Amino acid sequence: MTDRVLDPAVPTLLDLTGDLVTLTRALCDLPSESGQETALADAIEAALGEHPHLEVLRDGDTVVARTRLGAGSRVIVAGHIDTVPAADNLPTRVVGEGSRAEIWGRGTVDMKGGVAVQLALAAALVAPTRDVTWVFYDHEEVDASLSGLGRVARDHPDWLAGEFAILCEPTAGGIEGGCNGTLRAEVRVPGVAAHSARSWTGVNAIHGAAEVLRRLAAYEPASVEVDGLVYREGLNAVTIRGGVATNVVPGSCTVTVNYRFAPSSSLAQAEAHVREVFDGYEVVVVDGAAGARPGLDDPTAAAFAAAVLEVTGGVPAPKYGWTDVARFSELGIPAVNFGPGDPLLAHKADERCPVGDLSACYDALRAWLTA
Repeated sequence: MTDRVLDPAVPTLLDLTGDLVTLTRALCDLPSESGQETALADAIEAALGEHPHLEVLRDGDTVVARTRLGAGSRVIVAGHIDTVPAADNLPTRVVGEGSRAEIWGRGTVDMKGGVAVQLALAAALVAPTRDVTWVFYDHEEVDASLSGLGRVARDHPDWLAGEFAILCEPTAGGIEGGCNGTLRAEVRVPGVAAHSARSWTGVNAIHGAAEVLRRLAAYEPASVEVDGLVYREGLNAVTIRGGVATNVVPGSCTVTVNYRFAPSSSLAQAEAHVREVFDGYEVVVVDGAAGARPGLDDPTAAAFAAAVLEVTGGVPAPKYGWTDVARFSELGIPAVNFGPGDPLLAHKADERCPVGDLSACYDALRAWLTA
């Protein structure tokens, strides 16, 4: 299979009835970093519009397709179409052969492999045993306030009506319940600016950040059991900035930290914990989203997990990263994570998804939706 370079000025035609490898590569090779999803959303909308059993709706760069069978129950299957920036890992390439082959490239794991499974099933399942709403949304990899799924929940809540939701986030074909919460905060270190030739007249704010970094290095994250699943927490510096010129002692420095916390804690509790860790410093929370409890005690979620794991193997596990199961939880809809690809490879330069994962997830989800 040869690599392809796509011209973003030419509309992309997605074949939803072909093989999953070709579809996954087409989705990945069309650039769609957060904020640049329009071309991909156009292609998805056009492809879904070719299938008359689907009602296709759109809000911004979020595309929704749903059946209208009157089946008596409805499930939502959702996935985001944006990626983090590429790391010289596009266009995609295939390594290996057969079911052991892997698709390498940005988005293969997070989460165009899952989106490919969604699209192929949306086209193929003309008469599932329950109504299905397929959601393809923008702006997941950036601030929660920009989320296309959040926008639809606010502006078109009826589009997200359902009894159960599945996020096709990468789980290597397993079931991951709930998700950690996430909080991003700026720890601001004050100083006094001065000419570097007369540094004794100032206070170096970057030097002052050493104590912030020391506290982070000494921090011991907790592992918290919630409804039978153990969630690992984490508190890390993710950016640091300070200084205005190479001959000026910096008068300020900001360390941005990201706290991933177990779903047993509220966003307010997470904020209080971060403020406690950095007591004595100005802490400004810039973004945050609460987690979601596993939800596997819901009868539909439990039945889905049992049916899927019978096909793919494994046992339910926690989702360490934040996903939109939390948003569905806020809407009162039980939700789980289920999709192809190893989540440990998400956002990595060597991101890659096994072809076997694609087919296994497709088969398991199809079996459940048609049982």
